[in-house]
Order: sequence, then C-alpha cells, then structure tokens
Amino acid sequence: MSTFEIKMPKLGESITEGTIITWSVKVGDIIKEDDILFEVTTAKVNAEVPSPVAGTILEILFKEGDTIPVGKIVAIVQLEEEQTDLSMAEKNIPEPEKPETVQKATPETSSENQVIEDKEEARWYSPVVLQMANEAKISMDDLDKIPGTGYLGRLSKKDIGNDIEQMKKGGTTPTTKSITEKKLLPGSAPLPSFNVPIPTETGIKDIETIEMDAIGRIIADRMVLSRKVSAHVTTVVEADVTKLVNWRKREKDAFLKHEGIGLTYLPAIVEATAKALIAFPKVNASVDGYRFILKKHINIGIAVSLDDGNLIVPVIHNADKLSISGLALSIDSLAVKARSNKLLLEDIEGGTFTITNFGTFKNIIGTPIINQPEVAILGIGYIEKKPSVIETPEGDAIAIRHKMYLSLTYDHRIINGSLGGAFVRWIADYLENWDAK
Repeated sequence: MSTFEIKMPKLGESITEGTIITWSVKVGDIIKEDDILFEVTTAKVNAEVPSPVAGTILEILFKEGDTIPVGKIVAIVQLEEEQTDLSMAEKNIPEPEKPETVQKATPETSSENQVIEDKEEARWYSPVVLQMANEAKISMDDLDKIPGTGYLGRLSKKDIGNDIEQMKKGGTTPTTKSITEKKLLPGSAPLPSFNVPIPTETGIKDIETIEMDAIGRIIADRMVLSRKVSAHVTTVVEADVTKLVNWRKREKDAFLKHEGIGLTYLPAIVEATAKALIAFPKVNASVDGYRFILKKHINIGIAVSLDDGNLIVPVIHNADKLSISGLALSIDSLAVKARSNKLLLEDIEGGTFTITNFGTFKNIIGTPIINQPEVAILGIGYIEKKPSVIETPEGDAIAIRHKMYLSLTYDHRIINGSLGGAFVRWIADYLENWDAK
C-alpha cells in the first residue's frame, strides 16, 4: 500500500505554524486531486488546503483547533492504485535538483518505487503529471520551468496538458518562466511562539475568562516579539490638512460616480508616504544583525480591522507607481477581500512599510508597534477642526483649520531621531500643500 503525507503548508513569509479551523474530510473518505482537505488560519491569512493527490483518507493526525508547525504531517492518504505503479525508472526522469517545498509519497516498497525522493527542497509533482511529462518526453529540468497554477504554485494536470498542447501546435515549450523558491529576506527569520505561563486568578468571583482565538494568539506573539527585536521610538507631528479636506469635498461626488467607490483621505496619505519613502530610502528597509537591507520596491501595507476584533495587513505593491484612483481602488479591493476572508497569499506578502489608521475610530494619536521585518510604521489620527493662528498679508489671524496628528514609530537601530522626524515632517508638508494633479 502506498501512502502520501499531507503536511502543514507554509502560507507566507515568517509563518512557522498554522491552526486547523475545520476539516472537510474524515477517515475513510475517498478524495480527488484538488479536493479541499481542511481550512487553516495564520496571523496573515486563512486558506483552504487542497489535496495534491487522489486516494482515501487513511489517518487524520490532528483535530480542529490544533496549532501545528509548518512541515509537520497532519494527515495520510492512501493513494489510488493507478498512481502507485510509476517508478522513477519507468518515467526515465532524473531526480529533481531545483529547490522548492515538497511533500513526499511513501510507498511500502523498495526505494526504486518511490514517487519522488524525500527532499524538502524539491518541487513536488504528482505521479500523473510525471507520467504525462514522460510520455511527452519532457525532462525534469524543463518540467521545473513550467509555471503552475495549482496550490502554492503546484503544477497541475491542466498546466502540463496546456503546455503539451502548445508544443504540438508548434509553440515553444516548456515556457522559460521559472518557478523560484520563496526565500525570507535576511533578518526576517521565522517568528517563534511565546508560550509563557500566566498565573491564574483563583478564588475571584464575577470574572469571565475568554481564550484568544488562533489569529489573536499569533498576533499577540508577533507584537511581543517586535518589541523585543526593535528599539521602538515614536515621534508625532501635527499637520494642517485643510487643503486636502477641501479637495476631497470638491472631488468626492465625481469620484464616486466615475470609480464606483467613496473617496477617502487614505489614498492621498499613501501617495505622500510612497513619495517620502523614495526621498528617505533608509525607512524602506529591514535590519539583519549589523547590516541594513534597503528595499527597491515600495509595498505599503494597510492595517485592516476585522469584524472578529482581529486585524490583518494586506499590501499595496508598487504603491509609488499608482495614481490616486489606482490607490483608492487597491485600498478598497483589499479591504473588501480582507473582511470577506478572500485574501490571497500575494495580497499579504512583501510589505516594506505599514500604515495604520487610528482616525477611523476618532482617535487622535497612537503609538503603533512595528510590523516585522519592517523598520517603521505610520499612524494616522482623526482630522479635527481647530482654531489656529495663520499668517495673512494683514498679519496673524485666528481661523478654523482642519488638523491631524501623524505618528511614526521607528526602529532606532537603523533610524535616528533626525531621520525619523524629517520623514514624518515630509509627509505632513506634502499633505499640507496638497495639490492633486
């Protein structure tokens, strides 16, 4: 009998574990390739995990609510008979050498009948895909170059079938687009969990104890770790955003009619931040020991509060390349996907700087915690009308102005007070002189 080990997948950078929310199968169920096995949650995303093979559920090793390290076996599938008779010798395909996360098939026969060698770095292919590659005379090196559309980039039967059809029609195959290993940046090593025992209060009446949910526990661990890793400093400036407020009043109706979404202040603030990150590249960075890693892309994460009280940080990639309309549409789309639990991995990976909006809750100032492995986070306060002294040709006068506090928390290992203060002041000045083109 040949079996396949289902392992806890890696669902993003710095993710070391996942919590099973629900199982969609039970022992004895017959499953097809790509059938959903279970739903998993992490600090970054929820995901449904499909089966890469067809067969029968032989064992389920963890129950709902269990938190399991990445790579640990969570279930075992007995493979279909038609999948177990393909040896490496029959396929005439050499062992894969390119790095990519893999799960193995473990037949209870000799090593010659093993579907693929047990290497965590190798890209996994189902027996059916390997058979199709053999019949089409596609080498393993070429097979590695075919991009997959399956779960986490896995090559599906449809993918290789399309590639073979292209070859028959005289097209070039396999495509030269290579699937590359996802590597953590130096300094962004997997984050450990903190299981510190907390003394319980005994003998006290009229209290209620509530367990954190899976996401809440992970967020708690990451926030504590961030405080341990980075030297947190927060600086605050007040910005007169009257011009920005008046611009929004003028444009919001036309924007809603043209784009189909409401116009908020956030796209303008993201634009100002993106331009500031270009002017101050040391803020768009991470720290690796005694080295600084400057990021070439400006990918701005926006903290989104969820209905269950947790939050998530989807990312606007290449934010400096987008117009106000493009930023508004991206922000709205990511927020909707986050609150409907439909974010994809690419929606939450690769952030280089984060913005959190306290103003949504009518809070004026906050001191946010840095989202590792980034080195700074911008907090946006509530916009209030205030009496303010302004300069006029006739002299100083008191007028009603729209004011907002911006708070920047930064990592003092890389950013000193001069740089941090100049960066947040630059954003404030940009917003105070707002003139959208």
